[in-house]
Amino acid sequence: MVPHLITALTGPINELEQRILESMPAIERWFRLEWMEHTPPFYSSVDIRNAGFKLAPVDTNLFPGGWNNLTEEMLPLAVQAAMAAIEKICPEARNLLIIPENHTRNTFYLNNVVQLQRIFKMAGLNVRLGSISREIKKTTVIDLPSGESVTLEPVIRSKRRLGLKDFDPCTILLNNDLSAGAPGILEELYEQYLLPPLHAGWSVRRKSRHFQSYEEVSKRFGKLLGIDHWLINPMFTHCEGLDFNEGTGMEALGTQVDMLLTKVRRKYKEYGIKEKPFVVVKADHGTYGMGVMTVRDAKDLEALTRKSRNKMGVIKDGQAVHDVIIQEGVATQERMNNAVAEPVVYMMDRYVVGGFYRMHPERGIDENLNAPGSSFVPLAFEHSTQLPQLGARPGASAPNRFYMYGVIGRLAMLAASYELEATNPDAEIYD
Repeated sequence: MVPHLITALTGPINELEQRILESMPAIERWFRLEWMEHTPPFYSSVDIRNAGFKLAPVDTNLFPGGWNNLTEEMLPLAVQAAMAAIEKICPEARNLLIIPENHTRNTFYLNNVVQLQRIFKMAGLNVRLGSISREIKKTTVIDLPSGESVTLEPVIRSKRRLGLKDFDPCTILLNNDLSAGAPGILEELYEQYLLPPLHAGWSVRRKSRHFQSYEEVSKRFGKLLGIDHWLINPMFTHCEGLDFNEGTGMEALGTQVDMLLTKVRRKYKEYGIKEKPFVVVKADHGTYGMGVMTVRDAKDLEALTRKSRNKMGVIKDGQAVHDVIIQEGVATQERMNNAVAEPVVYMMDRYVVGGFYRMHPERGIDENLNAPGSSFVPLAFEHSTQLPQLGARPGASAPNRFYMYGVIGRLAMLAASYELEATNPDAEIYD
């Protein structure tokens, strides 16, 4: 059930897959050495685009939802990774508190919370859900269409700890991306492990900083494999001080878009790629596929309607957008059931634990698929997707394709660990 590529330009990707498979011992050793120096994010998911001539991550989420889209076959891997992650942080851990997003009535999201709870229970922990939403003032049970239910309890903050009534956790797992900022109730928790840390939230994090780290990682990885790192890295730039509602700063944005398109055209010419390049302009912070637009020509920005500008100007939790990342567009040439698709890779600690394809029948190959109307197809392969099938022809084996995606996912995860080190407010400074 490996999705088919709808392009004649599958050659370079097959060569890349071949190179990655041949270099597997060197790649795994390289990752091992990196993890000796850097701490991986507790969990992450990475959206990847396969253009046939290029394979690159386009988004890295450090508070991944969608765990319910992983298949039953993938659960043992997630449980083992959860055990390894918890053992490293708090070996004597008994109680884990999960803090979900505040949009408590979204059943798709709550199915994800149920799955996370299941994973950590199987890893041997007592797991409860504590809400920081003002709406949850007492224990609230929400029934889900699947027949399962979610029990949300209001969190209680003492001077130095956070917990629930009769429940004192040593570890707190955030599944809330803090788009609206870190609430005071989560600050100064010196006696408990808060995962991921507060500076991983969108109130601090910037996509431009992440892709700067990714560029550094991809250059070193490209050198290891003897390839042009552009094949695995989306070029980008960023623009600050915009006001979409007022239309200010659009000229500066147009200039940056034009400069990046020129760079991409140069690369396309070098590789003999006939397609027309495009860029994706998106809010430099935030998620849920909001504040994203595809631009093929800087002149398009002048013709933006008031409605389009308003859509770009505000993201989740009503946050205004003033800074954007302008990213080289990576078209997706993958198809599932005749719908445009992109792989999403899920990781916990330093392990790839699974993934799925995000599909959108109404979107084009150059558009954002993380939008209303998207659906998910689990990577339900006949063989284990985690172990590559050595000797299989490139482009023909599902496990090999997924191994290649897992390598790109781990590169993005490594970039996230660089990024978190750089933004850690408690980092020790050495002269």
